[in-house]
Amino acid sequence: MERVAEFLKEVGTYYLATVDGDQPRVRPFGTAHIYDGKLYIQTGKSKDVSKQIAANPKVEICACKGPEWLRVAATLVEDDRREARESMLDAYPQLKAMYSADDGNTVVYYLKDATATFASFTAAPEVVKF
Repeated sequence: MERVAEFLKEVGTYYLATVDGDQPRVRPFGTAHIYDGKLYIQTGKSKDVSKQIAANPKVEICACKGPEWLRVAATLVEDDRREARESMLDAYPQLKAMYSADDGNTVVYYLKDATATFASFTAAPEVVKF
């Protein structure tokens, strides 16, 4: 899990895929934070992505770094604890211009039953589950 978080932090921007009815939706994300032994991401409850996750919490993340890429299939679980939201915002202080732990909009999710695949064109894929 730590290796996945580090990869996502190093690339800065990764892509999260959700499902909207029968249509896939992909958008850039930039948060990856380990808290309480779990890997978390963050968004706003008012955004369509949050509504899509509520309807179907199965997602996939994709990130590229040079000749390597990472895909992570997981189920997102909302953590409604203030401490979890606060920890994310402390890890990404630039978000505090748009979000606060008590604004009713900030939402954090942790990845459950995750399967991460590190791959490249020159090496065999490596699978990590957490």
